[in-house]
Amino acid sequence: MKLLKNTFLFALCLMLLTSVVSCGGDSNRSSSSNRASNWEKTPVDKLIVKYMDVPTYSIILADMDAKNDEYFHKYKVILEKPVTGVKDSVDIESVATDWEKVSPTNFENNVNNLGMALVTKTDGKLDKVASPAGFNNYVGNPKYGEWKTNSSGESFWSFYGKYALLRDILGFNSYPVYRTSWYDYDRNYRGRRSYYGSGSSSYGTKSSRNTKSTWNSKPKTFKDKVRSQVKRSAAASSSRSYNSNSRYSKSSSKNTRSSSRYRSSSSSRSRGGGFGK
Repeated sequence: MKLLKNTFLFALCLMLLTSVVSCGGDSNRSSSSNRASNWEKTPVDKLIVKYMDVPTYSIILADMDAKNDEYFHKYKVILEKPVTGVKDSVDIESVATDWEKVSPTNFENNVNNLGMALVTKTDGKLDKVASPAGFNNYVGNPKYGEWKTNSSGESFWSFYGKYALLRDILGFNSYPVYRTSWYDYDRNYRGRRSYYGSGSSSYGTKSSRNTKSTWNSKPKTFKDKVRSQVKRSAAASSSRSYNSNSRYSKSSSKNTRSSSRYRSSSSSRSRGGGFGK
């Protein structure tokens, strides 16, 4: 009789344990599904997928605009493709996209990055830290050019003749890159934080390089209004995401530790090495 009672208690405990594990698993799967449904690929993400087989390229934020509480980007992609049968020779191609709708958060995150390379890929390695166009994979790389000295004694970057198209696409004819600026970027910013110039806005949205853009042709009142709108929208979106995650954390605290490990391991970033140091 005692043996039968012990067997019954053991079976009951096993059933309860199985039920708890099952509920926890369902909650975890539900939360993962919710997080996945809230995440949406940006136009830049789609370009990365589109050109996944291209080993070296740059995705540049070419223009931006806003209309009727909607936000838009235009991109320019500089592609580098090997020439079949010709060693160490590549074709350079510049591809411009149409206007692409972006979220308020995306617009807010890149409001200072007009004219910057949002993503660069060098020999298969991605860098998603915004940088001045050309700085991350062309300037300082002896494959494409060399440092020369002008009449004032300043050292500037000069592309080889066969890469003249790169010089034109990047606007280096009108705005040369000086060695002091590139060294500052290479040593102190590369792969870690965005670089807008030494002491002033030499690069990015406020740079004189972007005066012909749609965005900078708009009056200051328009741009200030858009900046205010996207800040509010981005903050509201962040708040909704936080509240959703908080509810999940309260209902399934047992899964917090393993989920944190997953998020940490999936947020890696690769960066290309420097050249010509």
